[in-house]
Amino acid sequence: MKREELLYMGHPSQKYYAEEHRLKGGKGEGMRLLEIHNGKGMLITLCPDRCLDITRLHFKGDNMGYFSPCGYVAPPYYDDAGVGFLRSFTGGFLTTCGLRNAGNPSEDDGEALGLHGRIGNTPADVCSHWIEEQAGEDVIRIQATMSEARVGGEKLTLHRSMAVYTHQNKIRIQDTVKNEGTAVESLMLLYHFNMGYPLLTERAILTIPAEKIIPRNEHAATGLQDWMKMEKPTRDYEEMCFYHTVKKNERGMREVSLYNPNLHKGVKLSFDLPRFMQWKMMGQREYVLGLEPGNCTIDGRKNAREKGELDRLPGGEQITYTIEIELYE
Repeated sequence: MKREELLYMGHPSQKYYAEEHRLKGGKGEGMRLLEIHNGKGMLITLCPDRCLDITRLHFKGDNMGYFSPCGYVAPPYYDDAGVGFLRSFTGGFLTTCGLRNAGNPSEDDGEALGLHGRIGNTPADVCSHWIEEQAGEDVIRIQATMSEARVGGEKLTLHRSMAVYTHQNKIRIQDTVKNEGTAVESLMLLYHFNMGYPLLTERAILTIPAEKIIPRNEHAATGLQDWMKMEKPTRDYEEMCFYHTVKKNERGMREVSLYNPNLHKGVKLSFDLPRFMQWKMMGQREYVLGLEPGNCTIDGRKNAREKGELDRLPGGEQITYTIEIELYE
C-alpha cells in the first residue's frame, strides 16, 4: 500500500484484509476459517481445516458458489467408505478431490476407495498468510501443506499456494503434489468448482470452447444438445455429466466461464490441467453447476487403471498445476 494512501487510515485492513476465525456449534465446531477481503468487491472464505478450499466466494455482495445442506462439517465427521463423502460435502466454491481417487468409489488393487478421495477432508499441517508487494500492488498470499500418508503405504503431500490480488478480482492457485515416498503412487486430482445461486439461474450463460464433448452415460446423452442451457430448479432432476476437450488459449491455458446477464456478473476459470468435466445438477434445493478441471475422469481409479488412463507419480517426484479464478462484470 502506498504511503500516501495509508495516511488516510488507522489500519490497512480498512481497505483489504485477511482474518482468521473459528466456527462455534454444530458439526463445524472449532474449524478455522480465513476470511479475505481484497478491497475491490471480492470476499473469500478459505478453510485451512478442509484442504484450504474455498467455502464461500462473494462478488460485490452476490454469492457465486453453492453451499450444500450439509453445511460446515469438520474432518472428524468424515466417512471415507463408499459415498460417505456426501455427508460432509460442503460444496462451497471449491472442493478438492484426490489424491489417490477422484470420482466413483471402487475397489482397486485390493484397496477400498471412497467417493472423491480423502484430501478435501484433510486439515492443513501448516498454514500461513501475509501481504506482500508485487509490481507496485499488494497481494494477499496464503500457503498450506496437507498430507495423505499411511504406514506401509502412500506418502503424498499437497502444497497449496494462493494469491488474492488487491488491484483486480482474481485468485491464483498453484498446487504441487509430491511423492515423499519411494514407491510409485497413483495420482488423481479433481477441482470441484461449484457455481450456485444467484450467479446460477436459468438465464446464466455457460461458455466452454470445446473441441469435443462426450456424455458420461446414456442419460447424459439425452441432454447433449442442451449441455450449455441452464434450467429452473426441477423436481426429481437426475444429474448429467459431460466430458469436454477444452481448447487451449494463447497462454496455453484452458478457459471456461459462467455469466449471468441479470446479475451483470461472471466467473472465469483458467487452468492447465488436461481434462475437464461439467456437472449439471438442476434439482430443487440441489441446484448447482460443477466446473471441474482435473487429470482424470470421475469414473474412479479402477476404471482409470483398466483404461490405461491412470496417472502415476514416481517416488521423490512432484507435479504442479495452476488455476486462476477471475470475477468480472
